[in-house]
Amino acid sequence: MSRVRLGINPLTWTNDDLPSLGADTPLEVCLEEGREAGFSGFELGNKFPRTPEALSEVLDRFDLALVSGWYSARLLERSPEEEIAAVQDHLDLLKQCGAKVMVFCEVSRCIHGDRGVPLSQRPHLDDADWRRLTEGLNVVGDYLGEQGIHLAYHHHLGTVVESQQDVERMLDNTRDGVGLLLDLGHLRGADGDPLAIARRYASRIRHVHCKDVRYPVLEELRNRDKSFLDAVLDGLFTVPGDGDVDFLPTLTHLRETGYRGWLVVEAEQDPEIAHPLTYAHMGYRNLRALAEQAGFRIID
Repeated sequence: MSRVRLGINPLTWTNDDLPSLGADTPLEVCLEEGREAGFSGFELGNKFPRTPEALSEVLDRFDLALVSGWYSARLLERSPEEEIAAVQDHLDLLKQCGAKVMVFCEVSRCIHGDRGVPLSQRPHLDDADWRRLTEGLNVVGDYLGEQGIHLAYHHHLGTVVESQQDVERMLDNTRDGVGLLLDLGHLRGADGDPLAIARRYASRIRHVHCKDVRYPVLEELRNRDKSFLDAVLDGLFTVPGDGDVDFLPTLTHLRETGYRGWLVVEAEQDPEIAHPLTYAHMGYRNLRALAEQAGFRIID
């Protein structure tokens, strides 16, 4: 039976792209409440220590594992060798603290952190850009694999790899060292089909984000031509089971094809509106039920 662990991202409490959200919430509150809700691991956020000793100490205090951490790549602006040099501190942090995957996203030209730019104006790559990106990903992915860390590419609204077509082009033009972080919410937000991606690329999926989407808010985002951050503030995202994404078919296929790793709740919300501990409990309860229904064995 495929075994998974359930983790959470600190975006439930505090937001990296919009730091005013949850700005006054101490890291210890995030960790204590995440553990209370039932999660066994956390992804990194902007309030976490960035040295292995300090990070391990604070996670151990709450009996939590390090799931992974976001890395902002700029392969369209620098060489693969320069990227490898730039990633060293983050790589060392993940390795020493026991993580097995790196959440990796190309942020050159991205607009998801700018409230003044509507999501409709997200960047698109020409053929030369695609060659540069995929060639660079191959080099960095192979390197990270040699270091014992899987590159898990995070397709993301407002970036150069957003749509299902983008994900397919990236994976079709890279080697197995370039893995995928399948984010069901971001893919549905871009009108993609998570089950289709899971069926086609199951062997490349290294990490899974379980982010739910409220479709009426998504429709409003498009109709009003809003920015990504405004959509977050409007309540576009929530925890699994509280929105409109059908998680079960994709999770079932992942279990059938042997996925083992983390299933991570990542719900970017305004903590003043969506009470973090309430939504952490809801996210854990709903995701665990979905994972068990899909046939996964949960490791606590």
